[in-house]
Amino acid sequence: MSKLLIRNGRVIDPASGLDRSADVAIEDGVIARVAPGLDPGGAEVFDAGGLVVAPGFIDMHVHLRDPGQEYAETIESGTRAAAAGGFTSVCCMPNTLPVNDSATVTSYIVERARRFATVNVFPIGAITKGSEGEELAAIGSMHKAGIVACSDDGRPVMNARVMRRAMEWAHSIGIPVINHCEDLHLSAGGDMHEGAASARLGLRGIPGAAEDVMVARDILLSRLTGARYHVAHLSTGTSAAMVRQAKALGLPVSCEICPHHFVLTDQHVSEYDSNFKMKPPLRTGGDVDAMLTAIADGTADALATDHAPHAGSEKMQEFERCPFGILGLETALGLTFERLVHPGVIPLRRMIELYTTGPARLLSLDRGTLAEGAPADVTVLDPDSRWTYDVNQSASKSRNSPFDGWTFRGGPVATVVAGTIVWQRQ
Repeated sequence: MSKLLIRNGRVIDPASGLDRSADVAIEDGVIARVAPGLDPGGAEVFDAGGLVVAPGFIDMHVHLRDPGQEYAETIESGTRAAAAGGFTSVCCMPNTLPVNDSATVTSYIVERARRFATVNVFPIGAITKGSEGEELAAIGSMHKAGIVACSDDGRPVMNARVMRRAMEWAHSIGIPVINHCEDLHLSAGGDMHEGAASARLGLRGIPGAAEDVMVARDILLSRLTGARYHVAHLSTGTSAAMVRQAKALGLPVSCEICPHHFVLTDQHVSEYDSNFKMKPPLRTGGDVDAMLTAIADGTADALATDHAPHAGSEKMQEFERCPFGILGLETALGLTFERLVHPGVIPLRRMIELYTTGPARLLSLDRGTLAEGAPADVTVLDPDSRWTYDVNQSASKSRNSPFDGWTFRGGPVATVVAGTIVWQRQ
């Protein structure tokens, strides 16, 4: 029988309302007991004195590039990066090669994760075949194979009738529909947010309205179908207001926000540095303030990274030609502490909730809690440790991060998956 005792930490478990000094006893991969002064009884002991012990963090939006783009990331390398970022579970988007639009591809991901992943991997299946927006994918059989949601992610479903049918089908089997909200006609040819910064740089702009009109459409479809609808990587103040109103009306609408959208603005896009090119693009200071408000007032249900690795040969092209996307797994918690927790935007408990009970509830995962009998996934945090991110030391295969060289106060110090310490800060 394998045993681990995490001793003397401040245990915060939003799911059970727990916030106290206690020990966490783990036996055979599950939480055995949470209480002060537990007897080690021959268990491996991890001293968490002065640290915070939380349920394992969940990132509900990552790209692992496997199958098909293993030169940029693999399930093995991506989950090692997740562990180094304090995440015990990740949900991988379906824009692989081939697209995860069938039970065959879903089963491949599940099996690869079982063999090679450092953390738990929950696949998200495509809404349409090939993510081409025309014919529904095999959502039911993918669900049986292991998907926890459906999304066409970077290729949003432009046809409202197809999205309606997807919502009806997803509703019937009890999974949410996640949409990358972008009107492709409004955003076509754009490289960054449309505004003064894009005009100054001479780059084609993507208006905030490209996101807003899609969010509005999908909220109306959610009301029509009753389906659970989730806005991926929310980035505009107008969209945040619409989600807030939808929640007030009792609609099953939710959203996530990425750290780069509450830390950076379009003013950071300078010298045509492709590490600041992402989609949705970095928005205005007003939009960043709106993201902070949405996180603080409960409009946001989760924080997620949209970890999007790209090989250097792809990302180091001219700004207009290089792909959208940045790394996110290893810097997310540092950014969250720096921008949200230490300035007092949200309390520590709210931060933990956004990375645990929030995504677990949205995706119906049996995670995000330290209740007795729950899977023993644990994230240990030090709110005050100072550390510097060196992208060249990243566990990811790619290096496309705008945060290289940033120093943070606060971050993960250990990651425990199924009762095993899979990563520990040196």
